[in-house]
Amino acid sequence: MGNQMDKLSHLNYAEVPTVDPAGLDLDDGPRIGVSYIFSSDDELEDGCALDGSEKEPNQEEEHFDQRDEVECSVYHREECIYERTRLEEVYSPENLLNKCKAGDLVEFVASGHYPHWAVYVGDFQVVHLHRAEVKNSFLTDASQGRRCRIVNDSYKFKPLGSDMVVQNAMEQVGLKDRELSWRNSECFAAWCRFGRREFKMGGEIRIGKQPYRLKVFMSDKHSHVLEFQSLEDVIMEKRRNDHLGRTAALRELACHYRNVEESKKQPGAP
Repeated sequence: MGNQMDKLSHLNYAEVPTVDPAGLDLDDGPRIGVSYIFSSDDELEDGCALDGSEKEPNQEEEHFDQRDEVECSVYHREECIYERTRLEEVYSPENLLNKCKAGDLVEFVASGHYPHWAVYVGDFQVVHLHRAEVKNSFLTDASQGRRCRIVNDSYKFKPLGSDMVVQNAMEQVGLKDRELSWRNSECFAAWCRFGRREFKMGGEIRIGKQPYRLKVFMSDKHSHVLEFQSLEDVIMEKRRNDHLGRTAALRELACHYRNVEESKKQPGAP
């Protein structure tokens, strides 16, 4: 089967192992996490709106409401390996160029879109996974009207040296389709910076208990936790929430939690 990426629909939350928002995990039994083995969001993200329409480079700026971002953290066992808050400042592509250094990770964001990640390689250019091909583009072209920010510190892994990050990115330019080892632009860019196999397709074996947790903050006092068997699967779910936006994602989680509570009240429920 190789790196073939056939579409697999996202499983609904009734099939996702979760933790009580109040922090009480009442189920100590075995869990089966959501798996995105044959799924990719690359077809839906780069250059496409929610309706699937194409965008032209350098079009007018896309809308981005930072208040609708989903705040979350990712844990591997007890260690926090990723964190995102709504306090991270965003810039226009032109302003970001004054802040970028070779080896930086750049995230392009717009409401209703999957975030798009790239590696800044110098000379106003980035390398990024765009529509199933690794490309070398000008940062302003890659932005496609989206706001952007540097996200070097989102993942907590130790980064490679900037020269190695750029080398990792440049050596992949031109790869496409089944030659690819990354499911989306975020996995590709993060692999370039950190060099960890967990960002590659099939980099982890999905067996046993789920060691990864995605903690979604519903409010200052409450959070919802989903468990997964691989970092790749966590990233896919995190990006799906980014695509939905905070309001829709939290509504979906709240609906699931209500359904769980109602099912517990049914006669014969465990």
